[in-house]
Amino acid sequence: MREIIHFFHTNDLHSHFTYWKRSQSFIQMQRKMLSDRGETSFLVDLGDHLDRSNLYTEATLGKGNIKMLNEAQYDVVTIGNNEGITLPYNVLYHLYDDAEFEVVVGNLYSQFEENPRWMKPYTILTTRYGTKIAVIAATAQFDLFYKELGWEVTTPRAELIKLAFKLKKQADIIICMSHLGITEDELLAQECPIIDVIFGSHTHHVFEQGSLENNVLLTGGGKFGQYTGQLEIEYDHATRTLTEKKDRLYENALLPEVENEGEWLIQLQKEAKLLLDKPVFTLTKSYNKEWFHRSQLSDLFAECMYDYTGADCVMFNAGIFVDKLRKGLISTYDIHKILPHPINICVIQITGSELKEIFLQSENEEWSRLELKGLGFRGIIFGKILNYGIEITKQRELFINGHLMEPDKVYRLATLDLFTFGYFFPSFKYAKKEYYLPDFIRDVFKNYCMKKFQ
Repeated sequence: MREIIHFFHTNDLHSHFTYWKRSQSFIQMQRKMLSDRGETSFLVDLGDHLDRSNLYTEATLGKGNIKMLNEAQYDVVTIGNNEGITLPYNVLYHLYDDAEFEVVVGNLYSQFEENPRWMKPYTILTTRYGTKIAVIAATAQFDLFYKELGWEVTTPRAELIKLAFKLKKQADIIICMSHLGITEDELLAQECPIIDVIFGSHTHHVFEQGSLENNVLLTGGGKFGQYTGQLEIEYDHATRTLTEKKDRLYENALLPEVENEGEWLIQLQKEAKLLLDKPVFTLTKSYNKEWFHRSQLSDLFAECMYDYTGADCVMFNAGIFVDKLRKGLISTYDIHKILPHPINICVIQITGSELKEIFLQSENEEWSRLELKGLGFRGIIFGKILNYGIEITKQRELFINGHLMEPDKVYRLATLDLFTFGYFFPSFKYAKKEYYLPDFIRDVFKNYCMKKFQ
């Protein structure tokens, strides 16, 4: 007998719910049709379902996302970095307490206690004809962030290979849910061809019909709810082998619109505003924003960063301010609208000569109009990089807080974690640094303003 098995898969939604209802309606209809034909189907999500730049996710701290996954009847999910490193320890520990699906992640461990009961290194699914499918999963290795938050994240590829060989005798098919990115997926396929399919995510790559690597099928479903994926595999019970495996993507924008989906989206925003719209301080004047030079708002934010870190100097991009700070009562909702980014403050230790090089690089005017997507940035354009406490003369002498820079002296530069990932300043990736977790920049800014304007 040859059995057809289906996996519907989603990934990297980042709380972009625009097409959520129609995607799930489509999946439900397809699953019912397949069930009526006698074919088994499963539904999986590959992580980064939540993103705290979304007001509803922020207001519910991700619990609203879990409710959606429950209602959609997911079978298995794994976690991405947005679940793993943008939530405080206790919030993540209890995030999936009410999950009605399996949560699989094989390379994450609590530093303080037993892992939460919902966190499993693998699971085994069984089809209606008794075929056993081992599901393994791993999340991206953001060591420093996880360590600061109270978790240990281990090398994902090594963990996955170990799990695959452990489960080889227990299961007929091995499926991997990867929140590691395309490069890691390709390496895993090369090193562990006993895995049949690697569901891919994290790097937002798109494989419209999958991609075969060392006879392992890789998938990629883009980002932000662009696509719904459907994997179809054919299993021969006589030979106990897969005879066919293929994947396809459905563009969610082209799926039939679901009745009242617009009203549902509006209701999510209303619920979020109700939860977040609590006044926290009052302003007697407005603070304007500018994206190409300093502003009243950037000056206030620089004050905040100095106060929070005690650093020698400060650097951030003006585009982090999505809106201005208006006169009157200011709520958590208002602060989130101004600073929606899941970004943390980081203090980097660098010498004076290194700081001068960084300052000169930061004057790159091409970056100002960059429409950056990712690295935690959720704004419109990147904006000019603003430096506080750093000035350079016409003679190209650098001054730190009015004092001539000393080339070998180590200075503490307060900046945003997005600058430490190597895209803008590669040297930051290897510099000595301290991440200030779990508070985002909006939390730090709100707390400072509450103190300043009480």
